Amino acid sequence: MHFGIAFPSYIEAWRDCEVAEAAGFSHAWFYDTQLLCSDVYATMALAAEHTRTMKLGTLVAIPSNRIAPVTAAAIASINALAPGRVILGIGTGFTGRNTMGMPPLPVAQMVAYVRQVRGLLAGEDVLFRDGKYERWIRLLTQDRKVGCFNLDDPIPIHIAANAPKALAAVGEVGEGWITVAQQPEGVGAGASLIRDAAAAAGRSFDGAGGRPYTTMLTTGCVLRPGEDFAAQRVVRRVGPVAMVGVHAMWESARGSHGFGMNNDDVASAYDAYLEAYAARRGSPPDRRYLEAHEGHMMYLKPGEEAFVPTELLPLLSLTGDAGAVRERVRELAAAGIDNLAIQVIPGMARELIDEFARKVIGKV
Repeated sequence: MHFGIAFPSYIEAWRDCEVAEAAGFSHAWFYDTQLLCSDVYATMALAAEHTRTMKLGTLVAIPSNRIAPVTAAAIASINALAPGRVILGIGTGFTGRNTMGMPPLPVAQMVAYVRQVRGLLAGEDVLFRDGKYERWIRLLTQDRKVGCFNLDDPIPIHIAANAPKALAAVGEVGEGWITVAQQPEGVGAGASLIRDAAAAAGRSFDGAGGRPYTTMLTTGCVLRPGEDFAAQRVVRRVGPVAMVGVHAMWESARGSHGFGMNNDDVASAYDAYLEAYAARRGSPPDRRYLEAHEGHMMYLKPGEEAFVPTELLPLLSLTGDAGAVRERVRELAAAGIDNLAIQVIPGMARELIDEFARKVIGKV
């Protein structure tokens, strides 16, 4: 099992990357959420300069945030700073688009984008369309000695997927799979769908049983003696990520994309909370999605702690006493997870790094 640390990109995350690398974390993952976080590639560039062995990946880049040649140039630049240590994670966009009140991109659009970026990173000519214009393009500065891009060391493209169409896209064009909040029994079903799609496309993966390298995004907290799941420290650490389900239920209730998560009672209560929160701020009613996603996966807004499902934290995250967390990691490894991307909360990263370094990494 590889242990990664996942950052809602904040510009000084490199300081925590240094500590995490020394503590045994093998990967660092960075979110591409433009209305909440620092720029993902600026954050990665600093991390690249301050680490030596840690692999650095986007989790995940969203096609609508940048045209394909911009993404290719950005990740090839990071590859020049951290040769051979770079992964490009790509997805259709949940947080990055929901914060703007928009649904995820169609999977077919993401697949076309992946093909363009991969072609550019291979030094090939690719057909680029912009409105009525259609032109062949390539990265023109391919000589690494010039100091712009590194196209020599391969940059694998991993695709974020939970739903069937996106899982099929992993098999069709991905080199790795990024998933979220999986139970062990769900990992095998997703991997099977990916393998079938890969076979149909004449592709295969090198993992055991023909599965792709698989990363699962999660978070966690190792409980201290006498501490329970409702403890203030635990809720601060894990609550922002657990709240994603509440945000999704609210999105579903208003007809938006909520990963199929539905609970009318929770959605109604959260909507009432948002109305009161927005009223205190004088926010117009057509912008409730802005209030909903403020702090998304980063911090709890005042009063949001009441919505954190503390009884579900052991299922939603790697939270429990050290023995329970280690057993959960073993179960996920047996199910086929290769990399646990454990999200930190800004300002609390060192606590998580220390807990997992001392009590989990190297003990499973």
